Amino acid sequence: MGHAFSLAAEPEISASAPPLGQQPSALLCGQSRAICYSGFRRGQHPDRGDGAINPSEAEILEDLKILTNQGFRLIRLYDSQVNSATVLRVIKANQLDLKVLLGAWLDAEMKNPNCQWQTVPVTEELITANQAKNREEIQRLIRLAKEYPHIVAAVAIGNEALVDWNDHMVPVESVIRYVREVKHAVMQPVTVADNYDWWAKKGAGLAEELDFISIHIYPIWENKDIGDAIAYGEANLKSVRKALPHSQIVITEAGWATVSSEFGSRASEEKQKEYCDALLEWSKKLNITTFLFEAFDEEWKGNPHDPLGAEKHWGLYTVDRKPKQVMRR
Repeated sequence: MGHAFSLAAEPEISASAPPLGQQPSALLCGQSRAICYSGFRRGQHPDRGDGAINPSEAEILEDLKILTNQGFRLIRLYDSQVNSATVLRVIKANQLDLKVLLGAWLDAEMKNPNCQWQTVPVTEELITANQAKNREEIQRLIRLAKEYPHIVAAVAIGNEALVDWNDHMVPVESVIRYVREVKHAVMQPVTVADNYDWWAKKGAGLAEELDFISIHIYPIWENKDIGDAIAYGEANLKSVRKALPHSQIVITEAGWATVSSEFGSRASEEKQKEYCDALLEWSKKLNITTFLFEAFDEEWKGNPHDPLGAEKHWGLYTVDRKPKQVMRR
């Protein structure tokens, strides 16, 4: 969810690469513009070992009305736990005009020596416990997809669980087993969300199992400034299209931080607006559904000792629900 990743080489695209443009039928729910939503406000957070502090139904309703008033009709949720279940309940109870890409969060099922911020040793005992947790999460996803068939438009198994820099790595064989289990159980399309570079280099086997592939692009994490961002993101997508010419593509994360100790002057509200506006115009022309990351700033993320860390500042709105420049129309 916006994590830093190791710098990939500049994508190499041959002149014979298939075109990026898709048919309008490739759009998820007919939407080219969508948004990632996680409603944790100041003092709230998901379960980090001592229990979660979740938003209330009233707070979630306030958030969703903000988003629908801005024309968003499709949101992404990252897990199938209590908070996500509440979001679905609020959408249904209030008859909101919203569809959901619902996620199943997968925890580590293997050690990853490449992760630079791993804080908890991944022992065999932890792997066994996480495998049980992941099986339970998959069952929650299935239950919610069945309970809200007219709201849950598609489901995503895992989030950045395959790239070699993450702290919750899952073997691709396990992901495929989960995908097959879910596809057998639900009527919605099934996908997996990960970084473009993984899809381009390693994604062929998994892509064959999926209804569409979900890609993350973050030029700002790869040392690009606003002048190069759209062209670099397009090159990212072309590298995936060349590797997976027949896969339907959805961009499930793309965004620009507005404050960042990591990015310095490359992070700003002005550049966020420029990037998001250009990205959405580009993806609309190509019929690629694009989820902006993310709706609201989240103070619980990242280093608790660095209030200026990028993880906390990807929102189109502040944590106090004030619109940033990109949302001040």
